[in-house]
Amino acid sequence: MELRKTLIGMMGAAALVAGLVAGPAIAQTPEEIQQRGTINIGLLVDFPPFGILDEAGNPDGYDADVARLLAEDMGVELNLVPVTGPNRIPYLVSNQIDVLVASLGITPERAEQVDFSEPYAGIEIFVFGDANLEVTGPEDLSGHSIAVARASTQDTSITEIAPADANIQRFDDDASAVQALLSGQAPLMGASNVVIAQINEMAPGRFDTKFSLRQQSQAIAVRPGSTELLDYINDFLARVKEDGSLNALHEEWVGGPLPEFVLAGE
Repeated sequence: MELRKTLIGMMGAAALVAGLVAGPAIAQTPEEIQQRGTINIGLLVDFPPFGILDEAGNPDGYDADVARLLAEDMGVELNLVPVTGPNRIPYLVSNQIDVLVASLGITPERAEQVDFSEPYAGIEIFVFGDANLEVTGPEDLSGHSIAVARASTQDTSITEIAPADANIQRFDDDASAVQALLSGQAPLMGASNVVIAQINEMAPGRFDTKFSLRQQSQAIAVRPGSTELLDYINDFLARVKEDGSLNALHEEWVGGPLPEFVLAGE
C-alpha cells in the first residue's frame, strides 16, 4: 500500500513538472482521436468504488468501466492513465491525456480550467468523525483538526466554512485522510457518502456523520474549447443513461441507482 502511494506521488510530481514545460492546452475533436485509434483517459485509482487498482494492479472501478464504454462507443483502443486529485487537471491541460473520467466534481473554479460534460455520477459530501464529538454545524469545527484530500471538493467546502482556529489537514488522497481519522491524528474529516460507508465497515460505531456540506455532480472533463468532443461525450452519456447501461454500472460498483440529480443533468 505504501509503495503504491509512493509511486502515485512520484507520478503526480512528474506530471506537474511536465505541465510547466508543456504548451497551452490543445482542443481536440472526436475525429482526431478516432484517427489516432487510441484514447488516453485519466482516472483516480485511490477512490473506491469509482477508481481502484484490481488484484493485478490495473485500474478498475466505476470510472474505469465508464471509460471503457466511451472508448468502445468511439471505436478506439483505451489507455487508462492513473492520476491523483491534485494532478488530474494539470495532466489534462498539459495535453498528456485526452479526457478525465476521474470523479471530478463540477465547480465554478474548475470550470475555468476545463470544459465539463453533463453529470455521469454524483455523491454527497459530509463532515464525518468521532462519535463522541458534538458537531452539528461549521461553528463546532472550532479548535478541531479536520482531514481532507488536497484539492478535493471536501477541501474547498470545509475551507469556505471552517472557523479561523480550525486545523485543516490536507493529504494527497482520501486513503491518507482516512488513515489520519482512524489513527486519531484528526478526529474529523471531509468525506463522501461512499468513503463513509467504507469507514463504517472498517470501524463500526466509532464514527458518525455530522452534517452535510454539498451534493456533488461528477462530470467527464475535456480541454477548454473541445466543443465537438464535448458534444460527442454528452450524446454518449444521454444514450447510456437512456438505455440503462450507465445505471447498471452504478448499481454494480456503487450498490445503488444513479442519483436523480445525475439523471436530470444540470
